[in-house]
Amino acid sequence: MLSKITLKLRTTRLTVTFLSHFLSVFFGSYFLGLVCMTNCPTLIVTVGLPARGKTYISKKLTRYLNWIGVPTREFNVGQYRRELVKIYKSFEFFRPDNEEGLRIRRQCASAALNDVRQYLTSGGQVAVFDATNTTRERRDTILQFADQNGFKVFFVESVCEDPDVIQANIVQVKLGSPDYTNCNSDEAVEDFMKRIKCYENSYETLDEVLDRDLSYIKIIDVGQRYLVNRVLDHIQSRIVYYLMNIHITPRSIYLCRHGESELNVKGRKEVHKLTGNILHDLKIWTSQMKRTIQTAEALHVPYEQWKVLNEIDAGVCEELMYEEIQENYPLEFALRDQDKYRYRYPKGESYEDLVQRLEPVIMELERQENVLVVCHQAVMRCLLAYFLDKTAEELPYLKCPLHTVLKLTPVAYGCKVESIRLNVEAVDTHREKPKVGQTPQETSVLKCLVKLFKGGLLSLFIYVVRPMHVNKHTWDSCL
Repeated sequence: MLSKITLKLRTTRLTVTFLSHFLSVFFGSYFLGLVCMTNCPTLIVTVGLPARGKTYISKKLTRYLNWIGVPTREFNVGQYRRELVKIYKSFEFFRPDNEEGLRIRRQCASAALNDVRQYLTSGGQVAVFDATNTTRERRDTILQFADQNGFKVFFVESVCEDPDVIQANIVQVKLGSPDYTNCNSDEAVEDFMKRIKCYENSYETLDEVLDRDLSYIKIIDVGQRYLVNRVLDHIQSRIVYYLMNIHITPRSIYLCRHGESELNVKGRKEVHKLTGNILHDLKIWTSQMKRTIQTAEALHVPYEQWKVLNEIDAGVCEELMYEEIQENYPLEFALRDQDKYRYRYPKGESYEDLVQRLEPVIMELERQENVLVVCHQAVMRCLLAYFLDKTAEELPYLKCPLHTVLKLTPVAYGCKVESIRLNVEAVDTHREKPKVGQTPQETSVLKCLVKLFKGGLLSLFIYVVRPMHVNKHTWDSCL
């Protein structure tokens, strides 16, 4: 039986190899490109003059895609250039007639693309190639690179002619660049404006006719208008949807958990302090659960209820304390410690499920200005992880204490966090991440399971799924 299966697998591999060779010979790379359209990695390529927000877009997009579970990495060509050329002298480096500068910039772009290839062929799903890419020749080179490696390409062009926006971007972002560390601010602005001029004469924008076969979104004047062309798959659709929701208007987002108990003395003190510490002209969102609604009502301002802001569904463990779960459901308690982000409560949710549920909230928060979200611990962790660019492993262990308001202010390439403590006593519901290895109780539970099913088919099944949940050393000791 085993030999028949092996023979069939070998035959299948030979068939696939033959078909691949046949199609490449008779149909060329065009057909092979179509074959990989459904599930091959995506290369996002930024396009635009300097100071148009390309790196801002790249970083936000990378953060968003990683948050929703799409492995993504940004490759900034400017950073490659800084690592190669340690000292920046002036805009002269970017002049189109500077042969040495052109050679170095091509070398940096090539190095970045090599790293893109390595990343996308070793498990990465999306790479963001952050550079000006202002000429059709450069974009054709990238398209050829992607075609040779079986990557899909999606261009993101940022076009802005508003001098005030450009000036603000230079002052807020570029003056803090390593290029201008020891430079007078006025001189730095002048030099950067000349750097932009070096690109303007050769700039070829994405054209509706010449580039009609490409997949792209063109963002005009910081989101005043959009042009979207040939969106080919689910990832590209989500990219477009996200980019059409973000803005650069200064604002703050406030996150806090509900009051500790139902309008007791401590709860009323909390609400009173909350009103004195945040803006009065802001929107307030709550879940549909009683405590968040009571906290919002005590503020005496309009609020909006969101069902998706409800706390994580703990299924059979709903309303149980950690100690009660450990006592009544020891196996579930142990499995959750193994992978808290992906673990799903029986008849309930995981943090991974919760992130998917909260995506519409993130989209709406990106569209809004000042918002206060009154929510719950797991929900607050998910929202905080998005704004602070935390990994899936870090997310379930973020500290979100009661009676504390977190003020999040988006800045150039990240988010500034301020913690407003309300000086009201509260219980600590945070549980630290367990250390590597199992606790004695977890080990005893595993030993009982193995003893119960040892020698049977189910023990084989449990052994197969073991790497998903259980430390190998502990498992082997159980056997």
